[in-house]
Amino acid sequence: MDDPEHYRLTLTSDGAVVMQDWWPDRAIGERKFLSWIGSYSAVADARIVLTERGDDGEERVLQRWPSDEA
Repeated sequence: MDDPEHYRLTLTSDGAVVMQDWWPDRAIGERKFLSWIGSYSAVADARIVLTERGDDGEERVLQRWPSDEA
């Protein structure tokens, strides 16, 4: 069974979490990532990050917007 909280998408503004959601499938997370950029890029100081949670519970960044963020 897929982990329903394997891929997390987070939108922050001014460093505060505005919203986040989880998906079991990477393709869904990647589609939502692009959708969120289109929908929320006008939010002041918006940052959007897609992460994957590994079997060890650690998260690694797969994609971020804007992409020049460290």
